Amino acid sequence: MISGEKIKKIVSHPNFLTMFRIVASPVLVVLIHFPNKFFMFMATLLFSLAAITDFFDGFLARRRGLVSNFGKIIDPLADKILIITTLIMLSSHGWAPVWLVCVIIWRELAVTGLRNFVAANAEDVSASNMGKYKTGFQIAAIIPLLIHFPYFGVNFHAIGMVLLWCALGMTLWSGVAYFIQFKALLFKK
Repeated sequence: MISGEKIKKIVSHPNFLTMFRIVASPVLVVLIHFPNKFFMFMATLLFSLAAITDFFDGFLARRRGLVSNFGKIIDPLADKILIITTLIMLSSHGWAPVWLVCVIIWRELAVTGLRNFVAANAEDVSASNMGKYKTGFQIAAIIPLLIHFPYFGVNFHAIGMVLLWCALGMTLWSGVAYFIQFKALLFKK
C-alpha cells in the first residue's frame, strides 16, 4: 500500500502535473462533445486547471532542481495535446475556423519535428520565451471560446475569436523564429 506521503510526493512532482494535461485531453473531448452551458462550463474549468499546470510544472521543476530531458520534451508535447485537442473540438462545432486550427496544428507539428531534430543533434530543446507567449495566447483564446455562450451581456465567443487571431499571429511568428534560430543546424553539410 502506498502511503499518503508517497502519494503527495508523486502528485507534487512536475512530471505528474505535465501528465495531467495529457490525461485531461480525452475528458475535454467528451465534455465539449455536448455543447450546452453546463458541459462547456465544466470543460472551461478543466481546461483552465490543466493550463495552469503548465506554469506550475516548470516552476516546480526549476525550484526543486528536477529539470529533466523528459520534462523538456513532454512539457511542450502536453501543451500541444491539450490545445490541439480542444481546438479540434471547438472547430467541430463551428466555434473556431477549421482552416485557422489547421494552420496552428501544422505549425505545432513542424516545430515539434524541428525540436526532435535539434534534440537528436544534442542541442537544447527548451521552449523559448516566444513559444511560451504563443502558448499563453492560445490558452487565452480557448477559454472564452469554451465559455462560448453569452453571460451578463458579454459575447465570450467574440472575445475568444479576437484572441484566437492574435494567437494565430503569435503562433506563426514563433514558428518562424524557431526555424530561423536553428537554420544553421538544418542546412549544415
